[in-house]
Amino acid sequence: MNPLRPVAIRLGAQPWLPRFARFIVGLDRGIQRVTGGRLTLLSIAGLPELMLTVPGRKSGILRSTPLLCVPHEGGWLVAGSNWGQAKPPAWVGNLLAADEARVTFHGVDHAVEPHLATGQRRAQLWQVMLQTWPNYAKYAERTPREIPVVHLLPTQPD
Repeated sequence: MNPLRPVAIRLGAQPWLPRFARFIVGLDRGIQRVTGGRLTLLSIAGLPELMLTVPGRKSGILRSTPLLCVPHEGGWLVAGSNWGQAKPPAWVGNLLAADEARVTFHGVDHAVEPHLATGQRRAQLWQVMLQTWPNYAKYAERTPREIPVVHLLPTQPD
Protein backbone atom coordinates (compact mmCIF):
# COMPACT_ATOMS: atom_id res chain seq x y z
CA MET A 1 0.00 0.00 0.00
CA ASN A 2 1.17 3.48 -0.83
CA PRO A 3 2.32 5.16 2.42
CA LEU A 4 0.57 8.40 1.39
CA ARG A 5 -2.85 6.74 1.09
CA PRO A 6 -3.72 6.86 4.84
CA VAL A 7 -2.61 10.51 4.88
CA ALA A 8 -4.85 11.30 1.90
CA ILE A 9 -7.80 9.51 3.53
CA ARG A 10 -7.27 11.38 6.81
CA LEU A 11 -6.97 14.69 4.97
CA GLY A 12 -10.04 13.93 2.85
CA ALA A 13 -12.13 13.46 5.99
CA GLN A 14 -11.54 16.99 7.25
CA PRO A 15 -14.68 19.17 7.25
CA TRP A 16 -12.70 22.24 6.11
CA LEU A 17 -11.38 20.57 2.94
CA PRO A 18 -14.26 21.71 0.65
CA ARG A 19 -13.14 25.32 1.14
CA PHE A 20 -10.05 24.44 -0.90
CA ALA A 21 -11.89 22.55 -3.64
CA ARG A 22 -11.12 25.04 -6.43
CA PHE A 23 -7.42 25.01 -5.60
CA ILE A 24 -7.27 21.21 -5.31
CA VAL A 25 -9.13 20.63 -8.59
CA GLY A 26 -7.02 23.27 -10.38
CA LEU A 27 -3.78 21.71 -9.12
CA ASP A 28 -4.97 18.27 -10.20
CA ARG A 29 -5.97 19.49 -13.66
CA GLY A 30 -2.52 21.03 -14.04
CA ILE A 31 -0.76 17.81 -13.04
CA GLN A 32 -2.88 15.82 -15.47
CA ARG A 33 -2.32 18.30 -18.29
CA VAL A 34 1.46 18.27 -17.85
CA THR A 35 1.64 14.45 -17.64
CA GLY A 36 -0.91 13.68 -20.35
CA GLY A 37 -3.24 12.19 -17.74
CA ARG A 38 -0.72 9.58 -16.62
CA LEU A 39 -0.21 11.16 -13.19
CA THR A 40 -2.87 12.69 -10.95
CA LEU A 41 -2.99 14.23 -7.52
CA LEU A 42 -4.76 11.17 -6.14
CA SER A 43 -2.56 8.66 -7.95
CA ILE A 44 0.42 10.12 -6.10
CA ALA A 45 -1.35 8.90 -2.94
CA GLY A 46 -2.16 5.51 -4.47
CA LEU A 47 -5.82 6.29 -5.17
CA PRO A 48 -7.50 5.77 -8.55
CA GLU A 49 -8.58 8.86 -10.43
CA LEU A 50 -9.98 9.70 -13.83
CA MET A 51 -10.69 12.83 -15.81
CA LEU A 52 -14.33 13.02 -16.85
CA THR A 53 -15.09 15.18 -19.88
CA VAL A 54 -18.73 15.93 -20.61
CA PRO A 55 -20.54 18.79 -22.36
CA GLY A 56 -22.34 21.31 -20.16
CA ARG A 57 -26.08 20.63 -20.31
CA LYS A 58 -26.88 24.31 -20.97
CA SER A 59 -23.79 25.59 -22.78
CA GLY A 60 -22.68 22.49 -24.65
CA ILE A 61 -19.09 23.46 -23.79
CA LEU A 62 -16.89 20.49 -22.88
CA ARG A 63 -16.02 20.45 -19.18
CA SER A 64 -13.32 18.26 -17.64
CA THR A 65 -13.37 17.28 -14.00
CA PRO A 66 -10.86 15.13 -12.12
CA LEU A 67 -12.68 12.54 -9.99
CA LEU A 68 -11.73 9.85 -7.55
CA CYS A 69 -12.97 6.62 -9.10
CA VAL A 70 -13.21 2.93 -8.39
CA PRO A 71 -12.40 0.62 -11.29
CA HIS A 72 -15.24 -1.93 -11.31
CA GLU A 73 -16.68 -4.52 -13.70
CA GLY A 74 -14.90 -3.18 -16.78
CA GLY A 75 -15.69 0.47 -16.04
CA TRP A 76 -15.43 3.03 -13.27
CA LEU A 77 -17.62 4.03 -10.35
CA VAL A 78 -17.84 7.71 -9.44
CA ALA A 79 -19.81 9.42 -6.69
CA GLY A 80 -21.36 12.89 -6.86
CA SER A 81 -20.38 13.58 -3.27
CA ASN A 82 -19.15 17.17 -3.60
CA TRP A 83 -17.37 16.51 -0.29
CA GLY A 84 -20.76 16.21 1.40
CA GLN A 85 -22.02 19.65 0.47
CA ALA A 86 -25.78 20.25 0.17
CA LYS A 87 -25.71 20.62 -3.63
CA PRO A 88 -24.49 17.92 -5.98
CA PRO A 89 -21.57 18.81 -8.23
CA ALA A 90 -22.48 20.25 -11.65
CA TRP A 91 -20.80 17.37 -13.46
CA VAL A 92 -23.53 14.96 -12.24
CA GLY A 93 -26.33 16.84 -14.01
CA ASN A 94 -24.17 17.35 -17.08
CA LEU A 95 -23.26 13.67 -17.22
CA LEU A 96 -26.82 12.41 -16.82
CA ALA A 97 -28.06 14.83 -19.51
CA ALA A 98 -25.29 14.01 -21.99
CA ASP A 99 -25.47 11.65 -24.93
CA GLU A 100 -21.81 10.89 -24.57
CA ALA A 101 -18.92 11.39 -22.19
CA ARG A 102 -15.22 10.65 -22.14
CA VAL A 103 -12.95 9.34 -19.45
CA THR A 104 -9.16 9.60 -19.35
CA PHE A 105 -7.73 6.91 -17.08
CA HIS A 106 -3.97 6.36 -16.83
CA GLY A 107 -3.53 8.54 -19.90
CA VAL A 108 -5.91 6.52 -22.09
CA ASP A 109 -9.17 8.03 -23.42
CA HIS A 110 -12.40 6.03 -23.36
CA ALA A 111 -15.89 6.87 -24.62
CA VAL A 112 -18.30 5.94 -21.81
CA GLU A 113 -21.99 5.58 -21.13
CA PRO A 114 -23.19 6.60 -17.65
CA HIS A 115 -25.47 4.33 -15.63
CA LEU A 116 -27.01 5.95 -12.54
CA ALA A 117 -27.25 3.28 -9.83
CA THR A 118 -30.48 3.12 -7.83
CA GLY A 119 -31.99 0.95 -5.14
CA GLN A 120 -30.19 -2.26 -4.21
CA ARG A 121 -27.63 -1.85 -7.00
CA ARG A 122 -26.66 1.56 -5.61
CA ALA A 123 -26.35 0.10 -2.09
CA GLN A 124 -24.03 -2.63 -3.41
CA LEU A 125 -21.88 -0.22 -5.40
CA TRP A 126 -21.74 2.20 -2.46
CA GLN A 127 -20.14 -0.53 -0.36
CA VAL A 128 -17.60 -1.17 -3.13
CA MET A 129 -16.77 2.54 -3.21
CA LEU A 130 -16.32 2.72 0.57
CA GLN A 131 -13.56 0.13 0.33
CA THR A 132 -11.49 2.56 -1.73
CA TRP A 133 -12.58 5.85 -0.12
CA PRO A 134 -14.14 5.42 3.35
CA ASN A 135 -14.71 9.18 3.53
CA TYR A 136 -17.77 8.80 1.31
CA ALA A 137 -19.57 7.67 4.49
CA LYS A 138 -18.56 10.93 6.21
CA TYR A 139 -19.72 12.93 3.20
CA ALA A 140 -23.09 11.15 3.30
CA GLU A 141 -23.47 12.17 6.97
CA ARG A 142 -22.86 15.83 6.08
CA THR A 143 -25.63 16.13 3.51
CA PRO A 144 -29.38 15.44 3.50
CA ARG A 145 -29.28 14.28 -0.14
CA GLU A 146 -28.49 10.80 -1.37
CA ILE A 147 -25.09 10.90 -3.03
CA PRO A 148 -25.43 9.70 -6.63
CA VAL A 149 -23.35 6.72 -7.72
CA VAL A 150 -22.67 6.43 -11.45
CA HIS A 151 -21.14 3.45 -13.21
CA LEU A 152 -19.26 4.61 -16.30
CA LEU A 153 -18.99 1.81 -18.85
CA PRO A 154 -16.90 1.98 -22.02
CA THR A 155 -19.03 2.10 -25.15
CA GLN A 156 -16.37 0.21 -27.09
CA PRO A 157 -14.28 -2.60 -25.64
CA ASP A 158 -10.58 -1.80 -25.34
